[in-house]
Amino acid sequence: MTSDPADPSDPTSPEGQALQQRRFMHLRWDLDKTYLRTEFDTVKDLIKTFRQKAEDKIAVAGASALLRALLDPRERSHRRVTFISGSPRQMRKVLTAKLALDGVEPDMFILKPNLENLLRGRFRAIRGQVGYKLKALLLSHMAAEHVDEYLFGDDAEQDAFIYSVYADILAGRVDAVALAAILSTCKVYRGDVDEIMAYHRQLFGSGEVVRRIFIHLERRSPLDRFAGYGARVVAIYNYFQGAAVLFEAGALEPRGLIAVTEAMESEGYTPERLANSLQDLMRRGVLHFGTIQKLSRELAAAESTMGRPVPRFLHAFEDAVGALENLNRPGPRWEAEINYLGIYHEARFRRQQHRFLGIRLLD
Repeated sequence: MTSDPADPSDPTSPEGQALQQRRFMHLRWDLDKTYLRTEFDTVKDLIKTFRQKAEDKIAVAGASALLRALLDPRERSHRRVTFISGSPRQMRKVLTAKLALDGVEPDMFILKPNLENLLRGRFRAIRGQVGYKLKALLLSHMAAEHVDEYLFGDDAEQDAFIYSVYADILAGRVDAVALAAILSTCKVYRGDVDEIMAYHRQLFGSGEVVRRIFIHLERRSPLDRFAGYGARVVAIYNYFQGAAVLFEAGALEPRGLIAVTEAMESEGYTPERLANSLQDLMRRGVLHFGTIQKLSRELAAAESTMGRPVPRFLHAFEDAVGALENLNRPGPRWEAEINYLGIYHEARFRRQQHRFLGIRLLD
C-alpha cells in the first residue's frame, strides 16, 4: 500500500519544511494556450500562427509577469525555466524573439520535430503529445539534490495527464510495468518508448519533486475533469490564481504577487474579478483564508511604502472572501495512486463523442 504524499503547502509537514530548505526551482512551461494566446484548431489558424512575427504574438494575461517574478534576478542563479512546446522547430527564432520581448530568457527551449516526423512517416507523432512531452520532461529533468518543479500547461491537450505521469515516475509511483502499459495505450512509437523507458530506469524514484501542476483553463473545461489527479493538479482560470497558490506555498514573493496583480489590471481585470478568482480557490479548498489575510497585509504595505493604487483591490478582496471566513471545506486529496488508464480511456471516449456530435474538441 502506497502512503499518501504529503501536502507541500503545509509548512508544518516534512515536505513543507523541505520546501523552505530547497535551493533550486525548475519551472516547466508549455507555450501555446499556456503562455501564448494561440489558435490552432483549423489549418487557417495554423498558417496564421506560423506567419506571425514576434511582436504580433500575445501572451496570456499575467503569464509573463508571473514568470518574470518567479525568475527574480536576485534568485536567478538558483532558478531554471524550460519551455516544452508542440510548436515546430522552424518557429524557434520567432518564439525566442517573443520571449525576449517579454523579458524572459529560457534555460532550455524544446520544440517538436514535426518536419522530421512527417518525412519519416510518423504521422501519429505530429498530433500526439504523450511520447514527445514525456520524453522531453525526463530528458530535461534537473538532476539537483534539492529541486522543486512547478509545471504549467493547459486544457487544450493532455498536459495534466502527461505532467502527472512524469511526476509519479520521479516519485516512484509509476513503475516500469505501469509505464509500459500507459505508453502502449497511448500508441507511442516504439523508438520513443525505448528512450522513455531508458530515462525511467535512471530517474524512477528520484523523489517528490513536482510540487504543483497548473492547468490554464483556456477552453474552460469542467473542473471535475481534473479531480482524478488529486491536489497536485490545480486548474486555474487566470494567472492571478496561480500566483496566489504559489504565494501561499512560499514559492512567490509578495512583490511578485503584486506585480501579477498590476499586470492583470492592465489587461482589464477589475478588482472584483480578481477577488472572485480568490473566492473560487477558497470554495474549492485550494486556498486558505489566512492566505487572503496575508495577501491583504502585503497589499496594504505596498500602498504605504510604494505608493501603488491598491485600495480598490483591498476592499474587493475583503468583501469577496469575508463571507467565506468560516468556510471549512477540505481541499482535494493528494492522490497516492492515479488511475491513468481509466483517465485516458474516459478522455478518449469523450473525444469520440465530440467528433460524432461535431463539437470542438476540449482535449
